[in-house]
Amino acid sequence: MITFPAPGGIRGPPPRCLAPRVMLGVLHQKRERDEKMLSTATGERLRQLGLLAMATAWQAQIQDPAMTALSCDDRWGLLVDAEWMARMNRRTQRRVQSAHFRLSATPEDVDYTPERRLDRPLLARLFQGAWILEHHNVLITGPAGVGKTFLATAIGWAACRQGFSVRYYRLPMLLEDWALAQADGQSRALVRQLAHYAVLILDDWGLTPLSPTESRDMLELFDARYGQAATILTSQLPVEHWHGVMAEAMLADAILDRVVHNAYLLALQGESMRKQLSPTALGSPPPRPTTRP
Repeated sequence: MITFPAPGGIRGPPPRCLAPRVMLGVLHQKRERDEKMLSTATGERLRQLGLLAMATAWQAQIQDPAMTALSCDDRWGLLVDAEWMARMNRRTQRRVQSAHFRLSATPEDVDYTPERRLDRPLLARLFQGAWILEHHNVLITGPAGVGKTFLATAIGWAACRQGFSVRYYRLPMLLEDWALAQADGQSRALVRQLAHYAVLILDDWGLTPLSPTESRDMLELFDARYGQAATILTSQLPVEHWHGVMAEAMLADAILDRVVHNAYLLALQGESMRKQLSPTALGSPPPRPTTRP
């Protein structure tokens, strides 16, 4: 038997061979190092391709041990879903910014308390967007503060999610822009621009009477959009009183004929939401005005 010198010069049996275990450990460490380098390179290539959400999801997958139980197709599907959702959210945000809403309101934010008497099935259909493809209109009426602007914005927000272009205008501001456009000889360009939007929201319709010139401008706008796009109008006046806010009866007839007959009506009721959210209604006194010495 071959013997090997032990420490201190004492001979003994040969030590047990550790080479296989050492090699397995080395190979395991090398594989982990190679997989980490490959994962890092894959994430970097995804970022270079502009697939930022997919790169983030990929990084989350390689750090989650539970992901190893999923098939390759399942993991790939999760990566694609993450990138698709991120892109849809960015596009929706761009449409929302381009719409120039006065406030932030989504379908999920709508208050359906019984006192408001909202037509929930109708709102559900409007949020789905089929009325936009059908080029119909939505008329929202009710007293001040009941949430007409909020509801119109929520419908417009849902349209942005579905890929439609939306533009919000308070009617007084639109009339001011129209007057400036006419002074610059750009009124027809403004009509073409407004006719381009899939959904046009005109808030505060009938707040002040329309002059003959303003009535003709509105007729030109509604005629350009009739059968081509969808419009939302909000007003404190009931629809049957809209005829009286326009200076000329013939223009009023022509405008309402293009707006009312293919429209859904939401007649809101109840107290002012602003009043319900006031400090007094919430049980705390309003802040005292500060006086300067």
